[in-house]
Amino acid sequence: MAFTAASFPWVFVTGYFVFAMLPPEFWADLDAWKETLLAGRFAAPTSAGVLFSMLAAAGLGTTWLFRKARILAIFDDLDTVLLMIPLKMLMVGIAWQLGLIVVVMVVMLAAAYRWLHLRTMPVTWGWVLAYAAVIVGASELLHVWSTVFDASVPIHIEVLLPAFVLGCIARPPAVAADADATSVEHAFHAVVEQRGERRAAAIVSAAFMVLVGLSMPPIFEGPDAQHPAPPPEALHAAAPGSVVDDPALHGGEPDAIYTTTVTASQPSIGWDAIIWHLLVLTLLSNLGKMFPAFCYRREAHWRHRLAVSIGMWPRGEVGAGVLVLSLSYGIGGPIVTVAMLSLALNLALTGVFILIVRKLIDGVPEAPTA
Repeated sequence: MAFTAASFPWVFVTGYFVFAMLPPEFWADLDAWKETLLAGRFAAPTSAGVLFSMLAAAGLGTTWLFRKARILAIFDDLDTVLLMIPLKMLMVGIAWQLGLIVVVMVVMLAAAYRWLHLRTMPVTWGWVLAYAAVIVGASELLHVWSTVFDASVPIHIEVLLPAFVLGCIARPPAVAADADATSVEHAFHAVVEQRGERRAAAIVSAAFMVLVGLSMPPIFEGPDAQHPAPPPEALHAAAPGSVVDDPALHGGEPDAIYTTTVTASQPSIGWDAIIWHLLVLTLLSNLGKMFPAFCYRREAHWRHRLAVSIGMWPRGEVGAGVLVLSLSYGIGGPIVTVAMLSLALNLALTGVFILIVRKLIDGVPEAPTA
């Protein structure tokens, strides 16, 4: 179910990029499809952190909707991270480094399954920041070490997956060793609902989104604002293959950097067209999240199922990371501008989405009607 909730928006958005925003001569172009498949992935992941905090703040933390949305949101984020490997292979070709990343991912997922909530460790925000620093440091060290062997395709482990695995393995110290999964879950919630924890989570999330925004291309400056070069920070974060992002390293012309991709070669469009594409793209990406409304008929009333789908509309951290990665591969032009604005619009409308969710389920029993 999480796979469909992530895949349908991706398919809809990618199709729109190709058939509505590219000229007909590119409809059968393999490079155009590769670039739009990567850029379109921004629409797939739900902003799990924003969704959980907003639902909890709305008093929906104990509902069927919250439990189901939590599972779907986490796994469609995970699905996006896993799918980035074949998408990277499309961009840079098959390389042993990417195969090694797949092996590492499989090992981490196996560890999460094998030792689920079996390792007692502190889970307050200070410790979580320390764990994050260790994960980032290990990822960066591996990246630097791998450039010694081949600087064109370095090994870069996306930090979301090891962070997810660590959360799966962790068990709060207050929980007994023989406690069931429900007790562990309640203990985690008791920690994260503390005032200091919520404040720290809000600060970290806000800082992350500010940094992501600073990595996005400008849209109001210069005559060619829709075709900027990716910032160095984006390149370092994504670790793309130099065959794509820097042809000068392979004897090519330096002037060709970031200009030879199909998307970046498209002409700029006016703001009236941008707004139109923005609205249609946002509508399509949210329609793609509606599939869960047609499932779980034996578990919940149709209004609760519809509310789950609408609750999956907010986008955020992972989708923004996909756009940063897309920029690092030279993907640009109006497609990235519209995608960036669509992501921001969905994030800004999160409060509206939660109000719709509350209105839908207000006074309606969770159990399906006969």
